[in-house]
Amino acid sequence: MHVPDGFINAPVSVAAGVAAAGAVAVSLRGARRELGGSAVALAGADRTAPLAGLVAAFVFAVQMLNFPVAAGTSGHLLGGALAAILVGPFTGVLCIAVVLLMQGILFADGGLTALGVNVTVMGVVTVLVAYGLFRGLVTVLPRSRRSVTVASFVAALVSVPAAAAAFTLLYAVGGLTDVPIGSVLTAMVGVHVLIGVGEAAITALTVGAVLAVRPDLVYGARGLAAPLKLRVGGELVDAPAEPAPVAARSPRKVWLTGLVTAFVLAGFVSFYASASPDGLEKVAADKGIDKTVEEHAAAGSPLADYGVEDITNARLSGGLAGVIGVGATVAVGTGVFCVVRRRRADSEQDTRVRSSV
Repeated sequence: MHVPDGFINAPVSVAAGVAAAGAVAVSLRGARRELGGSAVALAGADRTAPLAGLVAAFVFAVQMLNFPVAAGTSGHLLGGALAAILVGPFTGVLCIAVVLLMQGILFADGGLTALGVNVTVMGVVTVLVAYGLFRGLVTVLPRSRRSVTVASFVAALVSVPAAAAAFTLLYAVGGLTDVPIGSVLTAMVGVHVLIGVGEAAITALTVGAVLAVRPDLVYGARGLAAPLKLRVGGELVDAPAEPAPVAARSPRKVWLTGLVTAFVLAGFVSFYASASPDGLEKVAADKGIDKTVEEHAAAGSPLADYGVEDITNARLSGGLAGVIGVGATVAVGTGVFCVVRRRRADSEQDTRVRSSV
């Protein structure tokens, strides 16, 4: 659902950019607590920071895997629900923002003047809708890992048509073509409900996989797992908590497994992705929205359209571009999240020093 340049007029694009910048600023502040850079950090937050960059890279990789959803239409992961549930809503917004920035600058995917629109629609809206619904569901469902997985599925499913509706609203205000907005809304929401099923499946499978090996690394599952029960004298009592072995506490194996998976998906599996237009492209072509589309400012990038310039072999070109994209995203994302965490920790240390003088 990457919105290109030329769909939305300048005033609305600027307004969306301001809104996106505000959301990122708020997320930078909130992410400091989620990433463990605060004296009041949530339990387990120290393990979130190393994974945040990986989540951004994984979302980048899976977004390359367009899957067919209807005749002549494909869809791909948006990732807001997945990121929010794995590393927290504030960090999730930053993850999607990093992905969209890398895609726009390096791969000419998503307009640069529409970056604010894309961050708002694909990042902020998906995270707000998905995480709000997720928290509501895990509150009323039984406290178990299965409930977290089910809540992840439903939250991801709803977040995609919500993003489609948000785009339609922006287009109703600032669209550059005169088209019936009602028909656009119906088409956008209809096809993105189908895409949402794919999003939900990917999100639930990924969250479930991490829950199976390291439930403490899933932000949305903290404090939700039911305590182990033992039957003593005919009554069920909470089993005493045992500290995990030191070796098991390191998320290094999960991080390496996730990174290798992202490289394989982007570098190899992406070659087999559907070549059909995604939901937005299909609706834009059917409704005439794409008549005003502009050439991307980074169209001359050596990685434009997810291929490496001057490499004629399509499989090699696309695979190498995917590997470069994953590597760049994990490097930039990890750097951003480490700086966010460190700045808060340094600020609090300076405050303590001044108060003790």
